[in-house]
Amino acid sequence: MSEPFKIGGNIDYIYDFACPASPTKLDILRMQILAAGCFGTYYLLELARSKKAGFVFASSSEVYGDPLENPQREDYWGNVNTTGKRSIYDEGKRFSESMVTAFHKEYGLDIRIVRIFNTYGERMQADDGRAIPTFISQAILNEKITIFGDGSHTRSPQYISDLVGGILALVDNAVVEPVNIGNPIEMTILELALLIVKLADSKSEIAFTGADPEDDPKVRKPDITKAKILLNWSPNVTPEEGLSKTIQWFKTKLTTGTR
Repeated sequence: MSEPFKIGGNIDYIYDFACPASPTKLDILRMQILAAGCFGTYYLLELARSKKAGFVFASSSEVYGDPLENPQREDYWGNVNTTGKRSIYDEGKRFSESMVTAFHKEYGLDIRIVRIFNTYGERMQADDGRAIPTFISQAILNEKITIFGDGSHTRSPQYISDLVGGILALVDNAVVEPVNIGNPIEMTILELALLIVKLADSKSEIAFTGADPEDDPKVRKPDITKAKILLNWSPNVTPEEGLSKTIQWFKTKLTTGTR
């Protein structure tokens, strides 16, 4: 998608969700991640303009970087290291938001920008480097739960069905500014790991290893006031419910010998 292309027929909406988000890809797909956030989004925007289609851009809570405000509102500009390891993803999303907004202002393109907070659920890859699939896999196999740093960093994980509901609500409403879609229930990484161990009925122990990854956000919690007011949306799935479903799916997957 990082080269010009054409599609025949009518198009109602284009959903630009194509960008590797796994931390393990930051070192091996640097240029591809940058290309997806620059050329890929540009060519999709041009396609939407030519087809008079709506455009839905999947942005990220990573635009806030390592935030100095908690929770994060949409009008917070963020605290991002522009040359750090994570910058290819973080800055790519920030640039893409600017480009999508420019197409709206210049050409009147019907746009939506969804800032997606940490999301989990079935069909995640066990080895993609994100905390939840890693912890679940380790818990199911009764391996040590490995936590970088002291586990005090926070996240606000949302279940995939809540994210889908939020995106659909955004598409159905004429809101062209960025909107946070996430679950504001905040927990530390240690609390998350212990919850997964409990729900998986695991014998795993916690193992703290090494320092925190470079530029890893110390806190992450969405302010979803805008989504509640403008979209009449809020998450419905508790961490216990969503994690239990995800753990069961991973148990089935791991018993087949695939990770």
